[in-house]
Amino acid sequence: MHSLIVVAHPEPHSLTHAVAQRIVGGITASGSQHTTELADLFEEGFDPRFNPADRALFLKQSAPPADVAAEQERVDRADALVLVFPIYWWSFPALLKGWIDRVFSQGWAYEDSSDGRVQKKLERLQVHLVAIGAADEGSFTRHGYASAMKTQIDHGIFDYCGAEVRSSSVLLPADSDYPLAYLERAHAIGTRIFASQV
Repeated sequence: MHSLIVVAHPEPHSLTHAVAQRIVGGITASGSQHTTELADLFEEGFDPRFNPADRALFLKQSAPPADVAAEQERVDRADALVLVFPIYWWSFPALLKGWIDRVFSQGWAYEDSSDGRVQKKLERLQVHLVAIGAADEGSFTRHGYASAMKTQIDHGIFDYCGAEVRSSSVLLPADSDYPLAYLERAHAIGTRIFASQV
């Protein structure tokens, strides 16, 4: 089984990158048959701006731009997609949101029909979300971030395309064991990604 881990953070020595690496380690530890690919959107220079070529693709007037087609091919190779990201303004960083906007395009991720129905085209894909926050758990609970995340991301993006969100984790600082607890949880998340397929 193959997983694509997508990271959106400009600092290669960030906690976000460390968490992604521990997830890779957990996947690898769960079975020698499992492979991973790490997509560092910042390092790779992915352009998140939705542009006229993306709009033409949405309108079914052209093929995907080359960079979008390359990203779609990476997702097509994966059995699992893992998104690792810091929480910015209670959501994705712009880089990751732009990746979703451009890559999860009409005709590839979903298909609008003339009768208003949506054909979900990514039903084979399992998704794991790992968000890294700086606020404490009480703040996230009081403001309903968990339910907002499920509405906006789990349902609004992935369910629309038919991809199943298998896990959705928010790593928040605790009074003790920070940041070691993040890394331990990340490794555990990695070991469970393909647990049912072993």
